[in-house]
Amino acid sequence: MAMKTHVPPAARLAGALTALQGLAGIAFAVALVFRAFGGAESTGKVLGEAGYFTVLCAGVLAAGVGLVLGRRWARTPSIVVQLLLLGVAWYMYGPSGQQLVGSLIGLYCVVVIVLLFTNPVREWTLGLGEPDAEE
Repeated sequence: MAMKTHVPPAARLAGALTALQGLAGIAFAVALVFRAFGGAESTGKVLGEAGYFTVLCAGVLAAGVGLVLGRRWARTPSIVVQLLLLGVAWYMYGPSGQQLVGSLIGLYCVVVIVLLFTNPVREWTLGLGEPDAEE
């Protein structure tokens, strides 16, 4: 019988924060669909954009839920998402001139990255500290 490993609270919190990003993206996609049917000039392009965001954000949501459920595979995609969103935060802060929004997005991403790189989460991801399976 396999022992269930303890999932660090930091991993679950990072998962919840990542899942929240995925939900926000899906909400944006839903808003695009409403826009498309609300009289947008190029309905097909807007629906295509909504589909694109839905697929991407469903992946982000899956990674977040995976961490909350204690799936080790979800740590790497969650880190990649945060690193990509740091680029978005930099663009918002600098070239877009929206320092407050950029700072908040950047801070959010850094918090998730820090949670995912704490020692308990790293050890859990690598399976360290678990009893060896008897053969």
